[in-house]
Amino acid sequence: MKRRSTISRTVAAILLMAASFAAAAGQTVAVSDLKLETHIHGLAVDRQDPGYLLIATHHGLFRAGPDGKAARISVVQDFMGFNPHPSDPETLYASGHPPGGGNLGFIRSTDRGRTWDQISPGAGGPVDFHQMTISPAEPQTIYGAHGGLQVSHDAGRSWKVVAPLPDRLIDLAASAEEAGILYAATEGGLLVSRDAGESWESIMEGAPVSMVEVSPNGMLYVFVLGRGLIRSAEGSLDFQTVSSEWGDGFLLHLAIDPSNPDRLFGATQEGTILASTDGGKSWRAFGD
Repeated sequence: MKRRSTISRTVAAILLMAASFAAAAGQTVAVSDLKLETHIHGLAVDRQDPGYLLIATHHGLFRAGPDGKAARISVVQDFMGFNPHPSDPETLYASGHPPGGGNLGFIRSTDRGRTWDQISPGAGGPVDFHQMTISPAEPQTIYGAHGGLQVSHDAGRSWKVVAPLPDRLIDLAASAEEAGILYAATEGGLLVSRDAGESWESIMEGAPVSMVEVSPNGMLYVFVLGRGLIRSAEGSLDFQTVSSEWGDGFLLHLAIDPSNPDRLFGATQEGTILASTDGGKSWRAFGD
């Protein structure tokens, strides 16, 4: 299938080492230029100042404002599995790779991304969680993908491998309702686990799903290639199309403003950062 091979190539490219990005910490760069310099690995709304967006990349963490300018606020390293804490606006989590090679393990920032410490190497680590998700229902519970599905029940201090990963995994999202419910976006469709990843059942199949995200109020967002951005309340799993005019494009990352669920931010497979103020029905380039 052409779309499946496209997403496979895109995901593979994102995992490769990019050319060195030379912007110094604090130096600003246009958000539209980030896609020319680095890979986007995650997004989060800065809850201390919701007008700003945190952008995790292959070359550090950037903070972008409404003017479309972004400044790198962290060390230069590859931030994979980037996630904000569900309720503490100062705390961020990630994994990935240091600039000299190797893996970072599970890392945490308690100053909104400026400094980072390794909390644990992870099971069999140091790990590099390419997919990671924190349970909004129970923030002590964190899932990560490395050598199987790993889980921590003590905010990342200790980890264990609980099950194999779903085939052709692209993204993970923990439920806002129960810590043991987990969603997986895969090249074959959308899956759900109701036993903390030990078994999976199909919700949707037949087309690749490039991302899955759960809002704090329990709205499940999914991007299906060929269909577009869809959503459903977790309890019903009755998906409705939000926006379908994507052509060959698709979203790999989505961030939802916890203070305003109509404000969404997305990153496409090409690294373009988009913003929506109507719940995802219409989109514009971030900073326009």
